[in-house]
Amino acid sequence: MTTAFHAPAGATDLPIEDIPEVLAQGGDWDDVLHEIEAITSERIVVNLGPVHPATHGVLRLILELDGEKVRETRVDTGYLHTGIEKNMEYRTWAQGVAYCTRMDYVAPFFQEAAYCLGVEKLLGIEEDIPERASLIRILMMELCRIASHLVAIGSTGNEMGATTIMTIGFRAREEILRIFERITGLRMNHEYIRPGGVVQDIGEGTSDYIRDRLRRARKDIGELQDILVENPIFKKRLCDVAVMPLSGLMALGTTGPGVRAAGLPLDLRKSQPYCGYENFEFDVPTRDKSDVYNRTMIRFDECYESMRIIWQVLAKLDQCEGAPTMVADPEIAWPARLAVGTDGQGNSAEHVREIMGESMESLIHHFKLVTEGFHVPAGQVYQTVEHAKGILGVHLVSDGGTRPFRAHFRDPSYANLQALAMMTEGGQLADVVVALAAIDPVLGGVDR
Repeated sequence: MTTAFHAPAGATDLPIEDIPEVLAQGGDWDDVLHEIEAITSERIVVNLGPVHPATHGVLRLILELDGEKVRETRVDTGYLHTGIEKNMEYRTWAQGVAYCTRMDYVAPFFQEAAYCLGVEKLLGIEEDIPERASLIRILMMELCRIASHLVAIGSTGNEMGATTIMTIGFRAREEILRIFERITGLRMNHEYIRPGGVVQDIGEGTSDYIRDRLRRARKDIGELQDILVENPIFKKRLCDVAVMPLSGLMALGTTGPGVRAAGLPLDLRKSQPYCGYENFEFDVPTRDKSDVYNRTMIRFDECYESMRIIWQVLAKLDQCEGAPTMVADPEIAWPARLAVGTDGQGNSAEHVREIMGESMESLIHHFKLVTEGFHVPAGQVYQTVEHAKGILGVHLVSDGGTRPFRAHFRDPSYANLQALAMMTEGGQLADVVVALAAIDPVLGGVDR
């Protein structure tokens, strides 16, 4: 298109017929942009982190930018390295729980369960674990799944400026943490699941307490959905952002909500059940596209499925109240029965009375098992569980001693972070934090 422009009369001393025409032709601006690109190779490199409130911990992202567009994303980990796996080689098999529970501190029971299931396989006592202990393990893991998803949803909202989303999400999570505190004495770093079972039973009246707290949490989750699911601002910010094809997710080893959002119902609780998950009715939620919005919706769906499982577990726990929660073998079973009080967790008064004043044999056994530990036959095992963030695996190697020769974890946060570059490159800088929030990594598990 060509437009002729004539200067208005009186704008010049020249006769009107002598004023030249100025032509503006379409495409001129595109030519200018192409010329700028041809003569300019400058890029801006930005460090996002390692100390940044939107990187889920001390994660460092090195971003090469062309204006607002991300040309390259590099993920730099290791700033929270604690040496957990190496330290486990210098502690007894039972003491290893105290280390691995601190990896993904947002979802600690998954590490405890995977590790203990692996130790029990090496010991050959999988069939000896009491049913009530397995039920309690499932209960704690599903509560943990809800708590982890609430952190993911709440922090996603907060990182986009919606602080209300975080406060409601953390309010719901608080109900879960109160359940943990009632059962284990602690809100995190529980060391509750042990090789052979669990440290102690859930206590009288705890089933009704859990039901009451879950109803409150469910109300808060529903409030979050009312605010977010059809919110036009939320959908514009999350829909079609950080889209990943299923083929790319599988090639990069991604698991968890991201894969299920792409349409693949990959869930080890269904495909490779453990702890008795095959005895419960629940669905594996899926969506048709793995973008940030659908990954968030999957987490909402999974919270409700976890509640379905918990209601079923509580019914079974009510039926077997008083049953054992630890294997009968005294060479393996943790000797203490702990007591939960207002000051935390410690040995029960009855146990202290027995070992300190009534039975020298009990004292000797307690001392040897706690300080020396039990021997595990030589061999190796790989155990997996369905973590809130994806597949968690543990590889344990025993040389026949009382401590692991090697303990190594396949943490889902670490594996899922491999997809961040593909999610963000070519997109906008503002979408990097949104994409990272959809992965929901916890750096304790990444660096371990």
